Amino acid sequence: MIVAADGSGDFRTVQEALNQIPDDNRERVIIHIKNGIYKEKLHIEKPFVTLIGESAEHTILTYDDHAKKKLPNGDDFETFRSYSVFIGADDFTAEQLTFENAAGRGELVGQAVAAYVDGDRAAFRGCRFLGHQDTLFTAPLPPAPVKRALFGGPRELAPRRHTRQYYEQCYIEGDIDFIFGSATAVFERCEIFSKRRLGEEDAAEFPSGRIHGWLTAPSTPEDVRFGYVFHDCRITSDAPAQSVYLGRPWRSYAKAAFLDCWLGEHIVPAGWDNWNKPECEQTTVFCEFNSTGPGANPGQRVVWSAQLTAEEAKAYAAPRVLAGRDGWNPAG
Repeated sequence: MIVAADGSGDFRTVQEALNQIPDDNRERVIIHIKNGIYKEKLHIEKPFVTLIGESAEHTILTYDDHAKKKLPNGDDFETFRSYSVFIGADDFTAEQLTFENAAGRGELVGQAVAAYVDGDRAAFRGCRFLGHQDTLFTAPLPPAPVKRALFGGPRELAPRRHTRQYYEQCYIEGDIDFIFGSATAVFERCEIFSKRRLGEEDAAEFPSGRIHGWLTAPSTPEDVRFGYVFHDCRITSDAPAQSVYLGRPWRSYAKAAFLDCWLGEHIVPAGWDNWNKPECEQTTVFCEFNSTGPGANPGQRVVWSAQLTAEEAKAYAAPRVLAGRDGWNPAG
């Protein structure tokens, strides 16, 4: 199937093409998407779907919902209704696409998710994820919210199911907790870009020395060995020096590892933040191996993080992290 906004394909919208796939689909279905801006709130809930864009820079799946938007009853959307694209089926693949939430800065609109990925064996290659606060949600949800009765969103009452996700040569940008969730996810040769939260014209509102963000906010379940694993990634930014943390624990057993990554000067020397939850320092697993660049400061990291040995780092190879019981190896 071919999707083209200008009418030259089989469908003008991506959702129209997705709707042609049987609910019980068991064969790989490939949808080619021509360059264009597709403003659609997409729902992908059929397995074995592959979306291939003509080019990542010019094939853009975008929407602009956000946490502070109002539902018809007056309630806020909250985070998990704000997604531009919801992926709720297994064996999904995307190549050369942009997933965008165009709602704007979190200071104005709150959380705004570009991609809500809640399928096992999901793989993304050469894709871009654009947003500000909470750009990429790697589901499932934690067991329950902390501050309210319900999360809101498409998987509120569904059983929590462990998922594995793979991101290769992708570009992911945001500011606050912009990669977050409970999945086991491997990021290989990606660029992770922390956005400056406000410009110089807003200096009075956003004084120098203030933290501009956190790359990750894992909520890894206690019984899952791996959370986020970054291999050979570039951690870049336009934020001030020493203003961004590598991560903080959304839940107590959060896990994140950076191996052979280049870190820019925006990374805080301490590296990791406990989110004002000192008890999490005993349960999180935040670690690095062979970090380079101006943001690599192993001697200044918080004492409750770890610097891996070469032998320990071998356990974080993508095939080991993602294999599971079925031997899944998207890295080939």
